[in-house]
Amino acid sequence: MTLHPKNYWEVPQVTVKVARASFPKGNVYMKMYDQLGTLYKDKDFVDVFPVRCGQSAISPARLALITIMQFAEGLTDRQAADAVRSRIDWKYALGLNLTDSGFDATVLSEFRGRLCQNKASNKLLDVMVSHFFEQKLIKTRGKQRTDSTQVVAAIRQVNRLELVGETLRATLNQIANLAPEWLQEIISEDWFDRYSERFENYRLPKEKTKREEMALLIGRDGHHLLEKLWREDDPQAEKLRQIESVATLRRVWIQQYVFIEGRLLWRKKEKTGLPPNSISIESPYDTEARKGKKREKTWTGYKVHLTETCDPDTPNIITNVETTVATTPDGVLTPLIHHKLAEKNWLPSEHYVDAAYVDSYQLVESHQAHQVELIGPAAVDVSWQSKLNTGFDVSAFFIDWDKKIAQCPQGRLSRLWRIEYDKSKHPVIQVEFDRQHCTFCPERTRCTKSVKAPRKLKLRPRDEYESLKARRQEQKTKEFKKKYSCRAGIEGTISQGVRKLDLRRTRYSGLAKTHLQHIATACCSEFSSFLCIGQMGYQKRRLAQVLLPAYAGSTLNQSWLF
Repeated sequence: MTLHPKNYWEVPQVTVKVARASFPKGNVYMKMYDQLGTLYKDKDFVDVFPVRCGQSAISPARLALITIMQFAEGLTDRQAADAVRSRIDWKYALGLNLTDSGFDATVLSEFRGRLCQNKASNKLLDVMVSHFFEQKLIKTRGKQRTDSTQVVAAIRQVNRLELVGETLRATLNQIANLAPEWLQEIISEDWFDRYSERFENYRLPKEKTKREEMALLIGRDGHHLLEKLWREDDPQAEKLRQIESVATLRRVWIQQYVFIEGRLLWRKKEKTGLPPNSISIESPYDTEARKGKKREKTWTGYKVHLTETCDPDTPNIITNVETTVATTPDGVLTPLIHHKLAEKNWLPSEHYVDAAYVDSYQLVESHQAHQVELIGPAAVDVSWQSKLNTGFDVSAFFIDWDKKIAQCPQGRLSRLWRIEYDKSKHPVIQVEFDRQHCTFCPERTRCTKSVKAPRKLKLRPRDEYESLKARRQEQKTKEFKKKYSCRAGIEGTISQGVRKLDLRRTRYSGLAKTHLQHIATACCSEFSSFLCIGQMGYQKRRLAQVLLPAYAGSTLNQSWLF
């Protein structure tokens, strides 16, 4: 399809007349158009559509708006397409004639696919936030806050035995559709009995030995299939190796089985080891979903990080949405969020986060790179020396950064100062004291539990060390606790998003499509915020109420952004 950009549309007079007769006081979608006009422009999506001759594309600006209204009401693609055809308020908001027959429901899926393929999902949110800045509803260098919540993938939770069985079954089904004759030549008749039904329908053996026997049987079958697929003299096998399910089968077999002395064995945690959750595939139907754990909660899927404004005299507006796999630590997102906001000139002066987003590196990097004060509690020193009032923790040592020497509470100087790097490639300073001095020190039991080794310290670079030390002292004060209290509001945003828009469950498979869902969900709040501003002056505007299109007429509290 070829895009012929149109940057605005007007509601036909017949549509206006019928809509006003049907809704004398208007409704949320009509008010949305009256206040915002043409929210999206086709030029915003020029890079999503190819520039070549052919069938004209449906206006992506309209499809973007339909996508947001669809998520606001929780509609399927078919229901959304029917709403465009049948509902007066939708035709009004989209500037369509009453006789417009709409489009096929598959167009919405194709549009989402184009956004994901071109990594353009964020445009849905960015355009809306730009309107807020133009209306001066977001303060330049104001306050913002960030938090995350778990998102459950649209897959069934399975154990390891079900995983390997269902992975092999899914691969066989796809190969059977593409090359049935080839598959029939390499498998035996009993394979149909084992892999014709979904493994969740099987009564799997309960005994540990029988389950292992079944796992090995499935493993040998899968290995046999992979051997045939990787034959160099088979052109059909070479084509089949390119399909996604075959690649998934290979990865799952590497993670769940191991060859030892030519024998295929079922991996065990205590002997052959299992892959970490960060790379372990949990389902053949969503290979990007990961098993995450936060405190006592475990889930398989993703995490969504929401950043919103929190200035007292302006509405709370979501400015950034990030979606990650469930195993990604929150702290990894801190510099990424700042980078994304900096690209659009939306950076705050104060960024409120919880402890998961704060460490010594983030405190320094946020200030130096973006002039953002990262406000959140730093993790306390968990060493046994710190827990004991009589122990010598790191704070008890004097650090001479210029001379690169540490002095212990007994006045002894360190003999070694070495710079190394942690897993994140951040510098770490290793400090070690003299063994002889530590061995005969009268305070040794307060300093180290080692019988022979001297005391060792692990320090961050000077800026990070001093920033972390200052934050640990600051967070104990009443002033910090009072200031930090404004972060709690994002908990209400997430809570109501979960209850109203099912934020903790994804409708799609894969990280890209899940992120698009989260962007569309956030957008449902943004145009609702526009509707609540009304006719108040720019300097006196405040969020009096928030209306969700799916619940027209409902009055919700002002912290609700969905």
